[in-house]
Amino acid sequence: MIDRYALSGMKNIWEQKNKFDKWLSVEVLAAEALSELGKVPKKAIANIKKKAGFNIERISEIEKTTKHDVISFLTSVAEEIGEDSRFLHLGMTSSDVLDTSLAILMGEAADIILNDLEKLLSVLKKRAFEHKDTVMIGRTHGIHAEPVTFGFKLALWYEETKRNYDRMKRAKDVISFGKISGAVGTFANIDPFVEEYVCKKSGLKPDPASSQIIQRDRHAEYLLALSLIASSIDKFAIEIRHLQRTEVLEAEEYFTEGQKGSSAMPHKRNPITCENLSGLARIVRSNAIAALENIPLWHERDISHSSVERVIIPDSTILIDYMLVKIASLIDSLKIYPENMLVNLNKTQGLVFSERILLELVNKGLKRDDAYKIVQRNAMKVWDGKGGFKELLKKDKELKNYLNDKKIDECFDLKHHLKNIDYIFKRIFKKG
Repeated sequence: MIDRYALSGMKNIWEQKNKFDKWLSVEVLAAEALSELGKVPKKAIANIKKKAGFNIERISEIEKTTKHDVISFLTSVAEEIGEDSRFLHLGMTSSDVLDTSLAILMGEAADIILNDLEKLLSVLKKRAFEHKDTVMIGRTHGIHAEPVTFGFKLALWYEETKRNYDRMKRAKDVISFGKISGAVGTFANIDPFVEEYVCKKSGLKPDPASSQIIQRDRHAEYLLALSLIASSIDKFAIEIRHLQRTEVLEAEEYFTEGQKGSSAMPHKRNPITCENLSGLARIVRSNAIAALENIPLWHERDISHSSVERVIIPDSTILIDYMLVKIASLIDSLKIYPENMLVNLNKTQGLVFSERILLELVNKGLKRDDAYKIVQRNAMKVWDGKGGFKELLKKDKELKNYLNDKKIDECFDLKHHLKNIDYIFKRIFKKG
């Protein structure tokens, strides 16, 4: 499933070549900055820019001996450049390169995710307005509560997705910091100007304070933003799965021509995309826990976070990219069954209007508890199969002292429950 999707730009961000390209960019920019300070000859910079390159196979070969990826990379680059390579990595530590380039990569990934979120917002808005007046039952605890519309449900998802968009923007801002401050972050052997220069050219900000590394609370916040997006997608998927249950069948994943639902049962049409999304959300959430575990490190830095990040950051961004594309496509093609929604709404024979009756009795002067008892005893008769709610209410002698048949009929008007849907839509969509 993931492999077929892996032709996307998100996968390309985490390819080795792109990673090494970013490393090389940071190294060359640092040398440029030193040249601006008069510490590296201009002629050497020109030669470095002309010849700078690397060979991925050669890096892997060198690393078998060095057991150090950055040293292996620099050795390969030196073989391409020659003598002037001595001006690279001056006063720098490996994490200056690793963390600054990682911030660039995570920013690129965030841009793709933000674009995905914009597309999801567009689909949600379109379908929310399409079904703004499509009446269905609202449920609490999985039990019929009061009427809503399917568009209202989608508008709620739209508002949540807007929050996820804002979170992702903040996460990008939080991670968009670089550091070129040396072995323990004190600029002992490199001028702070180099950090400012490299960061500005790379679209980053200098981290105000770093040790050997950029502190991992930044990365954890980014992964937490991804996990919140995953959890929202999971929430949407679970709701669709509930709505697709045979006993409900108010909405359904689009079932394509030739698709098979079961090897044993030819009749099956299962919500497999939603189930896949729910499963993948668990991975993204667990990766966020690993990111939190990366925050406490020994002294100025240990390497325990590094192996974790090589898995969780590419995997989580690729998964979220995939999940956002899939949920947007799923909702865009989602089949809606308004007729079934009305059938289900009426299954409880009017019980969904119980609060309206309760409030009318209170308005007539009854204590709330007394009014509640009158309404509940009739509602329980409906649950026990003794008739429809409206008819039972009209036969209740105590209730008849307060509400006539006309008033009872008015309490069963769907329009009362939906009269503020337009207001809610205006509040949600006022800025597009």
